[in-house]
Amino acid sequence: MWAAIYLISIVAVNWLFTVIPPIGIWQPTSLIVGLTFIFRDFAQRQIGHWVIPVMFIGGGLSYIMANPMVAIASVTAFLFSECLDWAVYTLTRRPLHDRILLSSALSTPLDSIIFTAMAGIFSPLNVLVMTSSKMVGAFMTYLWMLKVRDQFKPNDEILNRRQLLSNDL
Repeated sequence: MWAAIYLISIVAVNWLFTVIPPIGIWQPTSLIVGLTFIFRDFAQRQIGHWVIPVMFIGGGLSYIMANPMVAIASVTAFLFSECLDWAVYTLTRRPLHDRILLSSALSTPLDSIIFTAMAGIFSPLNVLVMTSSKMVGAFMTYLWMLKVRDQFKPNDEILNRRQLLSNDL
């Protein structure tokens, strides 16, 4: 389920960047990009490292469905930042809510820097505004998960599968 949501969000975000204009320097679609990083974390929790092919499929579909210039900038930024997000999420052994916040805090600035540079709109202010927008979803998810954290403790089957997958790294 989360892999499908993740895939749909990748394509939707890239398409929305082409149809929703910015408001000043703020691009409202950035809020959804932040959630995409979280969807990736949940998808990885469900399907392990198979989340990587889903990421590439989403990038390919985005290129087909979005403005080519936006798609190239977005997919490039997304692939680099999502790989960082994947690595942080995979290699840290913190509770799920901490991994979601940490992986988003490190990957969303990278995504913003690469995207704004490739789209020709790079400035420190643009990067700050875009990164802050993306982090809204991460903070909201983090706070919500703190409130209901007992529901997110991995069951033995998921934990054993994750341990087997981490041995493959």
